[in-house]
Amino acid sequence: MDAYQQLIATIALTMGTAWAAGINLYATIGVLGFLGLTGNIVLPEQLQILQNPLVVGAAALMYAVEFFADKTPGVDTGWDTIHTFIRIPAGVMLAAGAVGEVNPAVVIVAGILGGTVSATTHSLKAGSRILINTSPEPFSNWTASLLEDVAVVAGLWTALYHPMTFIGLFFLFILLAIWLLPKIWQGIKALVVRLKTCLTPPSPPPQDDHKSSNPQLN
Repeated sequence: MDAYQQLIATIALTMGTAWAAGINLYATIGVLGFLGLTGNIVLPEQLQILQNPLVVGAAALMYAVEFFADKTPGVDTGWDTIHTFIRIPAGVMLAAGAVGEVNPAVVIVAGILGGTVSATTHSLKAGSRILINTSPEPFSNWTASLLEDVAVVAGLWTALYHPMTFIGLFFLFILLAIWLLPKIWQGIKALVVRLKTCLTPPSPPPQDDHKSSNPQLN
């Protein structure tokens, strides 16, 4: 692999792991660890810890927990809230580790970009789930969760085996996120306003002081 191909592969792996971690961290770790453990890919030295059988097993266990939590309306929002403090830092570490042995400044830049990407995908996932949960039926929630799981596996596979394709799709994803995030935010604000309206008791009708002080007019 020449230097150009190596650079493209590194960029795809760096952004791919950060992107996937913001959606489903445990699936990301499990897929990378399993592929590394079985010899299907060679992970950078800083990420080879992921292929430890204990790490793969722990990721698989937590993925099983998230599989059900993520498909339960209401529970998924609480789960996403907690994982705001887990997915984004993990995205930083995975992206920084994916660049391999390079200049420390490059590692820091990769971590910053990786954290931003993880925060973006996490915000899209968590924000869209809040809006989806307003639907009374659970099927839309299940469908969204299953599509996210498939997207993580498919995205990582593309990043690993077709890096140029992934980079092109990743660029389109960034454009979509720039367009979609403000709309999700507006939808959440509108939802909060509706909830406040529903929970606020109606104010009593104003009394006519003139009539009450002049009973002869009644």
